[in-house]
Amino acid sequence: MRIALLSWRDFTHPEGGGAEHYLETVGAELAARGHDVVMYCAAHGDAPATEVRGRLTLRRQGGRLSVYAACVRALRRDEREHGPYDVVVDTQNGIPFFSPLGTRTPVVVLVHHVHREQWPVVFSPWVARVGWAIESRLAPLLYRRNQYVAVSGRTRDELVGLGVEAGHVAVIHNGTDSPRALDVPRADTPTLVVLGRLVPHKRVEQAIDVLARLRPTHPGLQLRVIGHGWWHDNIAAHAEASGVADDVHLLGFVDEGTKHAELAASWVALAPSVKEGWGLCVVEAASHGVPTVAYRDAGGLSESIVDRQTGVLVGDADELTHEVAMLLADHERREEMGRHAREYAQQFTWTSTAEHWERLLTEVAQRRAPVAMTDARSRTRTG
Repeated sequence: MRIALLSWRDFTHPEGGGAEHYLETVGAELAARGHDVVMYCAAHGDAPATEVRGRLTLRRQGGRLSVYAACVRALRRDEREHGPYDVVVDTQNGIPFFSPLGTRTPVVVLVHHVHREQWPVVFSPWVARVGWAIESRLAPLLYRRNQYVAVSGRTRDELVGLGVEAGHVAVIHNGTDSPRALDVPRADTPTLVVLGRLVPHKRVEQAIDVLARLRPTHPGLQLRVIGHGWWHDNIAAHAEASGVADDVHLLGFVDEGTKHAELAASWVALAPSVKEGWGLCVVEAASHGVPTVAYRDAGGLSESIVDRQTGVLVGDADELTHEVAMLLADHERREEMGRHAREYAQQFTWTSTAEHWERLLTEVAQRRAPVAMTDARSRTRTG
């Protein structure tokens, strides 16, 4: 198949995160299976406009907002010059690409999570209202006949709540990168870790608050923050104002080996995010036997964490602090939970994720043929 992927960013983008890692990894897996895959995404820095990695090609054009129109124009141009794709994957991170307006190729909509809670956290009230109207009303109307993919059952349920037909939504979970740095021991002193982009809705400040509250009773406690983003200075200022700057280590972007070594050395991971589609950071920590404490109402985190088995789900900031304190104080419980977390993480592989995508995209592409259309739709929409 010839497959087009539309993404706001690629993983090398300074603001690239879990959503980009998901799509780029799926694209690479599909390319390794013999499909021709082109990923359209935003330009950034000195990244080449076109980058070829075997049968996966990255086409970069447009900026933060212009990427949507630029990518659809590039898609149309490429289809005129080289013929139509077999299927297009349109990633909706709040705002979709509106690709059905620019191509007659079958379109699959990928949604990591619904941004209901995030719009007012990141944007002004006016922009938040417009963004939420597009996501909650316009997009479901435009894509009402399209196949959806959600990365968790919670996201599927929220899409259904917006009017998307349940039978149109397949759930394909994230895979998990193979853990590295397996010979790295736990840190000698109690160590918390947060993994993710530094943006407001990740609420890294709450992890700093946990550290500040627990430091008097847990000598040597430190927080390691892995990731980068435009909210960095605000987080650093919060650590300074809380009087714990010396114990908060903002590591920025690190290579894969360093990331895995940091996770392996940690005692407990925190994911205080407002919302996650799945929680790749949770499962990556779990692959090193590190349990995560997160909020139960934060979307897919309630699926990437099995409460009281692979981590703990909480309701508010006080409970977050309490549960972290309990895990830090109870070595046996922490290690047992870590073993369950590692076993749970092993269920989620990128190979399995790609297999599910390949089957789904093949069925959607077959809808081109009128004779096969009805049968393909009935099989695909069982998701």
